[in-house]
This record gives sequence, C-alpha cells and structure tokens, in this order.
Amino acid sequence: MHINRICYADFYTFTAFKMKIIIPVAGIGSKLRPHTHTQPKALVPVAGKPILSHIVDYLVEGGYKEFIFIVGYLGDKIEEYVKGKYPQLKSSFVIQEPREGTGQAVWMAKDLVNDGDDLLIVLGDTIIDYDLHSIVSSPCSSLGIKKVDDPRQFGVAELDANGFIKKLEEKPLIPKSNLALVGIYFIKNGFLLMEALDHIIKNDIRHNDEFNLTMGIQRMIQNGVEFSTFQVGNWFDCGGKANLLETNATLLSHDKNISNKKYNYSNTIIIHPVSIAPNCDISDSIIGPNVSIGDNTIIRHSILSNSIIGSYSQLETAILHESVIGSDAYLKGLSQSLNIGDSTEIDFS
Repeated sequence: MHINRICYADFYTFTAFKMKIIIPVAGIGSKLRPHTHTQPKALVPVAGKPILSHIVDYLVEGGYKEFIFIVGYLGDKIEEYVKGKYPQLKSSFVIQEPREGTGQAVWMAKDLVNDGDDLLIVLGDTIIDYDLHSIVSSPCSSLGIKKVDDPRQFGVAELDANGFIKKLEEKPLIPKSNLALVGIYFIKNGFLLMEALDHIIKNDIRHNDEFNLTMGIQRMIQNGVEFSTFQVGNWFDCGGKANLLETNATLLSHDKNISNKKYNYSNTIIIHPVSIAPNCDISDSIIGPNVSIGDNTIIRHSILSNSIIGSYSQLETAILHESVIGSDAYLKGLSQSLNIGDSTEIDFS
C-alpha cells in the first residue's frame, strides 16, 4: 500500500515561540541507589550541578521558556528545584502515576499541547551533545541517534534508501540496524504524537508491559508522517555509578572555565579538572583529577580522585577514588571505593 508522506514545511525559525519542551523525570533511579532514596535521579550532581540543570541550561540558553516536567517519584523535589532555580520559566508539572513507560509519560502532557505546537522531548536522565538550532530548523520531525555496538538495549531506527526512518523497534532481539535512539525527539505538530499515543494507550498496546514512546512515533510513521534523524556527539546515560563518574570526568575535562579556575586552600594541591562549589573548607588535602565537590563541604587530610562529593558533607582522613558521596554525609578514616547515600555517617577511625 502506498503511503503519502507528510512533511511540515513551515521551516522553523529560531524564535522558540511555539515550541514546548517535555522532560520526563518520573523514574525511581534504582541503579543509583542509595542516592535516589532521598532525591530524584535528575537531581543527582555531576560536574558541578544536577543532571537536570545540564539539560535545562542548554535549552534556556537557546531561548526556550515553556517546559513541561513529567514527575513521579519525589516529584515535589523536582518542582521545588525548578521553581527556585528557574523562576523565569513557564513550567508545568504533571504527575505520572502509575509509571508505565515513556510513551505514557509524554501522553500525560496531552492537555498542555495544542494543535500546531512543536515539541522537543528530552529524557531527564541523559546528557547529550547536540546542535539545538539545527534540530529545530528541520522541516520534518527528527530523532537523535548514535551508532552503538549492541543496540538490543535501546530503541532502534531502521532507515530507508533516502535516509528517513521506515521503522522503529524497542529493544529488538535481532536488531536490523545499529542506530540507537538516544533520548531526544523533535516532533513537528506534537498534537499528532498525542493522538498516536492516545490510540496506543486506549487500546492497551504494550511492549514489555509498557507504553513506549517509540510505539507512538512508529504509529505516526505508519500514518505517513516523515521522520529524519540527526547524529549526536557525546551521549551520557547517567543510570549507574560507573556511568555517572565517567560523565563527571568527561564534562569536567571539556569545560575550559573549570580547568582554568584557581583555588586557594590551605596546604592543598588541586589537580585539574575539578569543580568545587562555593563555601567549602578544604585543608591538607589532594583534590583531583576528575572531582566534583558540592557547596559547604568540609575536607581535611584527604586524597580524592575521580569522585563526586555532595553538599554539606564532611570528610576527614579519607582516601577515595571512583566514589560517589551524597549530601550531608560524614566520613572519617577510609581508603576504599564507596557509593554512600545522603545523610550517612561513617567512622572507620
């Protein structure tokens, strides 16, 4: 059967007046336990600020002001953080409960999306290098992709001879391409996506017991909506300790402002790249490389490398590497690799 392609040719100018940003941040972040017992995964710090701020800051710099956050687990903390950090934004918060997949998460925002609204959907647990202006200037909907060695754990895009997406498949057992979806989706006329997701949810069409976003987009493709793709640069899925530390190290090394920043702490050696927040009290220590330290933290007689230390923590006589220490933690006398949550007190002296 021949399908007439639909491609919205009203070429998008970089004014952001009709674009809405949807950021799903409802997940519980089980791979980042114990840190996500007390805070949402999107607020876990990396390279000097929460994951969510890395995502939002880039979009705000691009001129966008209308955001829809899909919240769930500890969603009140997301709302409090966004309203405090970004009071200038027009922010809406939609609760996803129960949590039944990314498709359902986006569908929850249906009442906030009007016919003709373009959407940029960015998953709230990934940090991605992409060219925002190029994406939103596309005359057609477009999905971010990256070649991976094993695409079986991702949504996978299969392209036709002209480079348009002909099929999407979520976590296929036998992938027909190695082009993984990275978690950023530009949708021309997002109302059409909401219609597709509405059909899937009302007819209880699931994959692995979830309503996936790829299923809604695939229905749009079957209905003749044209989707192109765009390659992304660095792509960080901050879903576990190892990935979080790798992301921290890479972002620190790429930030010239961080590398050039001077610190003056008593009898302390700083090995860049490091990020140290204001009001820290550090002495008799070696900090770095690849270390992020939150604000109002006290560090004495310690050696830290390749680690993330939360705010309002206190470390004494600690030798840490490849470690993630939450906020309000106390640690004394240790040489280990740890994964310690918020409000923890440990004394090995």
